[in-house]
Amino acid sequence: MRTETIALHAGYQADAPINAVAVPIYQTVAYEFDSAEHAAALFNLEAEGYRYSRISNPTTAVLERRLAALEGGVGALCVASGQAAVQNALLCLANPGRNIVSVPQLYGTTHTLFTHVLPRMGLHVRLAETDQPEEIGRLIDADTMAVYCESVGNPAGNVCDIAALAEVAHARGVPLMVDNTVASPVLLRPIEFGADIVIHSLTKFLGGHGTTLGGAIVDGGRFPWHDHAARFPMLNEPDASYHGLVYAEHFGPTAYIERCRNFCLRTTGAALAPLSAFLLLQGVETVALRVERHVHNARRVAEALRRDSRVAWVNYAGFPESPYYDLVRKYQGGQACSLLTFGVRGGVAGGIAFYNALRLVKRLVNLGDAKSLACHPASTTHRQMTAEEQRKAGVTPEMIRLSVGVEHVEDILADLDQALAAAARQT
Repeated sequence: MRTETIALHAGYQADAPINAVAVPIYQTVAYEFDSAEHAAALFNLEAEGYRYSRISNPTTAVLERRLAALEGGVGALCVASGQAAVQNALLCLANPGRNIVSVPQLYGTTHTLFTHVLPRMGLHVRLAETDQPEEIGRLIDADTMAVYCESVGNPAGNVCDIAALAEVAHARGVPLMVDNTVASPVLLRPIEFGADIVIHSLTKFLGGHGTTLGGAIVDGGRFPWHDHAARFPMLNEPDASYHGLVYAEHFGPTAYIERCRNFCLRTTGAALAPLSAFLLLQGVETVALRVERHVHNARRVAEALRRDSRVAWVNYAGFPESPYYDLVRKYQGGQACSLLTFGVRGGVAGGIAFYNALRLVKRLVNLGDAKSLACHPASTTHRQMTAEEQRKAGVTPEMIRLSVGVEHVEDILADLDQALAAAARQT
């Protein structure tokens, strides 16, 4: 099935005798066992089934199967937020004294997790100076557990060379972990280009309506954990918390995602509520249609801003002069994402005046909503970073981040025009 069809049908088979077409909401905490033996088999991971909704839930399971199908993975785990997905994905591989190598262009809270939280747990993150694969490769050593990137940086708009990063990581025996939130599987499927683990904030394009928090981890199922037993003992040695179970032996290709669920989620508890899973499924059903409109509108907006003398610069990967233009063609079929940044003439003062004058475009820190959204990253999403850290992440003091929505494009352009006029009058 193609992406549009997968988004509507994958992962759900109606149950007789009700045969509900819409996925039911299983609003339950726990599930009755057939017997003491059945309960033991479930908790020993010897039988499939549901134990407790912190670990798995039938409504959430449909969302997980659908996301795995959309990304081309062997399994998925849904959690309470995108940030919880990043944390659980890394904790699954974490060992004190080890490290993660990452590109510098990161979402602000991910940067905080990497530089201020994980190091206190003994997992250090080495931030490269750029997203170039050769530089990433130089930072990988015997203690590296993964290479991390965002397929399209938020808000930098850089497009990572996933195939090259995967080659560098695999040559040194580590998996490539890709946050694919901004591109979404409609524009890019990182596993097809060598990525091993894909992360999403479902809150963004996949949910698409600004109503529901959620995150997901998708396992590509191709990384040979058993070939690197010394580096990944958590998957290749007996787990004392499960009576000596060895994930790589017991689960094979799904070893990583099963440990994410049964070790990380089970013990840290960032579970996705069944109602949230249901609401996110509604968004997934229309994601392909929305992204098509997002992309169309963003190109029109980027072109209008580039022509406007009141705008100092525009960063949009769909322009031929962009350093990421060829990568957009390679990985996204030439369709640049609907997240773009620009600077208003007048510097920071001009940007603030523009921002305050917006009427239709919403001032907030989300992205990927059906509505058009604007953000000033330096004072919000990346506020906790130093000026130098912001620069490396692709954030400048005057930058406005625009997530172009699916409204009629002429209405979006009209609002931007009046806000630029207001900024010009004030500066």
